[in-house]
Amino acid sequence: MSHTVVKTTPIDGQKPGTSGLRKRTAVFMEPHFLENYVQAIFDGTGGVEGKTLVVGGDGRYFNDRAIQVILRMAAAGQAARCIVGQGGILSTPAASHLIRKRGADGGLILSASHNPGGPDADFGLKYNGGNGGPASEGVTGKIFARTRDIEDYHILEAQDVDLGTLGTSDLGGMTVEIVDPVSDYAEMMEGLFDFEAIAGLFANGFTMRFDAMHAVTGPYAKAILEDRLGAPAGTVMNGTPSPDFGGGHPDPNPIWAKALMDVMYGDDAPDFGAASDGDGDRNMIVGRGAYVTPSDSLALLAAKAHLAPGYAGGLAGVARSMPTSGAVDRVAEALGIECFETPTGWKFFGTLLDAGKVTLCGEESAGTGSDHVREKDGLWAVLLWLNILAATGQSVSELMAELWSTYGRCYYSRHDYEDVDADKAHAAMDRVRGQLTDLPGQTIAGAIVEWADEFSYTDPVDGSTAQAQGLRIGFKGGGRAVFRLSGTGTVGATIRLYLEQLEIDPERLGLTPEEVLGPINAAALEISNLKALTGRNAPNVIT
Repeated sequence: MSHTVVKTTPIDGQKPGTSGLRKRTAVFMEPHFLENYVQAIFDGTGGVEGKTLVVGGDGRYFNDRAIQVILRMAAAGQAARCIVGQGGILSTPAASHLIRKRGADGGLILSASHNPGGPDADFGLKYNGGNGGPASEGVTGKIFARTRDIEDYHILEAQDVDLGTLGTSDLGGMTVEIVDPVSDYAEMMEGLFDFEAIAGLFANGFTMRFDAMHAVTGPYAKAILEDRLGAPAGTVMNGTPSPDFGGGHPDPNPIWAKALMDVMYGDDAPDFGAASDGDGDRNMIVGRGAYVTPSDSLALLAAKAHLAPGYAGGLAGVARSMPTSGAVDRVAEALGIECFETPTGWKFFGTLLDAGKVTLCGEESAGTGSDHVREKDGLWAVLLWLNILAATGQSVSELMAELWSTYGRCYYSRHDYEDVDADKAHAAMDRVRGQLTDLPGQTIAGAIVEWADEFSYTDPVDGSTAQAQGLRIGFKGGGRAVFRLSGTGTVGATIRLYLEQLEIDPERLGLTPEEVLGPINAAALEISNLKALTGRNAPNVIT
């Protein structure tokens, strides 16, 4: 086998974020694009000579071909070993666990998360460090810098590796180890949760539907829910990973997981419903006729986590992303533990988890996790919910009613304006930013503004800072509106408008979010002039 040095030119390198680099699949398939980015990752992380890497992804279109390129380039870089999920499959949390369990130096995860897949859709690649978590700002900065001046990449000329057969093989002196993508993860889950109690729940007639959305968690959910816990066959729906996710959008929310919502709000609905996304790190929780917002789910898990064996000793602390509602803050205060508010992005939880300051953390974008890995973990959240349901004997609706009566209810909604022209999106954000100092004291659409700012963050562990993390407007009576530009798409820009209102009056705990949040939404739209500036009369998705 010969090692080839290919002369090339720098790529159009947008800076990779927490979720790595995402582009249209066709861009990644352009000559040299993938190779340049992989070489930039290797160079930006100090080279791969003698290192062990974990490689796998969500099975989307081009996943298998890209892995072959990565393996040949790792071999050319003299890596010692690559540990690969069978068939190229590894959920993001399973990859994080495998990095940590095997003491790997890092991992390459092929995914565009909850974005659609296919030749005309999206592809992504990210690097996770030796702690199993997303690369730090410093590392992503080095990778980005390398994409701007790269002149060549190194690749081995070799036949494809058999990704379907478990075991080891040699690739140019590098060991390629194909592993079962599910077994290590399932073993970890069994150590955290009371599988006997959950199995008893199913044995006593408890019903559930889990929508894997034709994505990576299908094999994990079948192995754990149906095979180990005894849930009836068919509990897992859309359980076979598909390169284009069955033509759907693998984002676990009421819009894109409509098939599950129809079941949960229909006649003879199961007791419990859940879904996960493209790479398995997000989750949606639904009771019989009762959707649970990600913010409320985080709060409930914090309040009841001690019922699971892995968290019986209590929580060291909790953390939430800034746009997530303050519901978990109220739980943390009652428990006497610290609650950290961070920017959006799982890497900001990483230092807190590594330092032992928090046990549980979550984002409003349906991501929840704990110190068992350094990524959010969709199926883990579902299993913790099942453990709580088994331990309490309560329904989802009863648990939420108890949470709200104890801590108050943070009514919450996120409005996504997707694929907005970037200039128009920035104009709307600039309009809000320009008013921040003048807003306090004003009454807008009937809502009184008490404070306004642009969120910044200083990490309490390493002292690093993050600026311009979202525009916040606080209203009298515990209301809040937040504006953020999201970087998770590949076309245009997404404006996310988050609305929140705390209610502690028992008579108002049963209202709809629309009834409670209407005034804040009206004020936010007037402040931003969003409709006129973007030409959008309504959000694409409301969750």
